[in-house]
Amino acid sequence: MSLFYDCTKPSEREDALRSAAGAVDRGELVVLPTDTVYGVGADAFTPSAVGVLLAAKGRGRDMPVPVLVGSWKALDGLVLYLPNEARQLVEAFWPGALTVVVRHAPSLAWDLGDTRGTVAVRMPLHPVALELLKQTGPMAVSSANRTGQPPPTTAKAAEEQLGEAVAVYLDGGPCAEPVASTIVDLTGTSPRLLRAGAVGVEQLREVLPDLRTEG
Repeated sequence: MSLFYDCTKPSEREDALRSAAGAVDRGELVVLPTDTVYGVGADAFTPSAVGVLLAAKGRGRDMPVPVLVGSWKALDGLVLYLPNEARQLVEAFWPGALTVVVRHAPSLAWDLGDTRGTVAVRMPLHPVALELLKQTGPMAVSSANRTGQPPPTTAKAAEEQLGEAVAVYLDGGPCAEPVASTIVDLTGTSPRLLRAGAVGVEQLREVLPDLRTEG
């Protein structure tokens, strides 16, 4: 049976985070609020848990799961080399609705899907998400919806779609702005916009004037 916690109540929050961190440690799924939409997450370094996440969403390995981190420093631990452009974007927009795609360290013992050596990473701007990530370390997190269904903006909406496939639901209140994160690919010769989202192109170009938006 799934556990549902109201993290807007200070009296519940500590127990909620402890319960969610324990579930992640056991390889189970957790629904958590972010600054964009609600996400469903698992330990990034437990391949079987990521497999359960993909199955819960009805999603294939051809759509790898992004990773959420709780600090800038956590990103450094995931890559062999962090491009200067990535560091500039992180300093400008993290925590926030910007996802960067970088090449991950080949030594990492994870399986996020067919990533071809890359990983999409974001640091969300939501206190509940950040507090959980500081306890668990990097989590594989995707929007908490079944594939083809709308991404949920409340924990209850996520529960309606994912049900008991999720061990713990963390309700942090409705999402303020249900807009997808912007995604920038930094694995090529120049930075490239993969998905337009909450961080606008003009904002990005203030940091990276050579950003490509097509091709």
